[in-house]
Amino acid sequence: MDANKQKNQKKLEIELTKEEAAGTYSNLVMITHSPSEFVFDFIAVMPGLPKAKVVKRLVLTPDHAKRLANALNDNINRYEKQHGQIKTAGQPEVPFNYRGPLPEA
Repeated sequence: MDANKQKNQKKLEIELTKEEAAGTYSNLVMITHSPSEFVFDFIAVMPGLPKAKVVKRLVLTPDHAKRLANALNDNINRYEKQHGQIKTAGQPEVPFNYRGPLPEA
């Protein structure tokens, strides 16, 4: 990008509130989609408890979902170059009584 374009672009100020700064723990995500949106339900599953809870829901347009997938893939690749391959335990089972839309991915 040339210097003139950079000068003409307004900077976006992004605020991170105190409440959001601590983050939200999630160890499962259920992803569903329609023609117009992707829905990510982030869930906290605690060992020994019979019930899990959706702790955050994120709704994205398809183009933003693809950008998120690309950014996540890029970050995982950079992480693995620095720290080694991330080992996964395989595919988790879909919770039997999930009360949201049926997951597509």
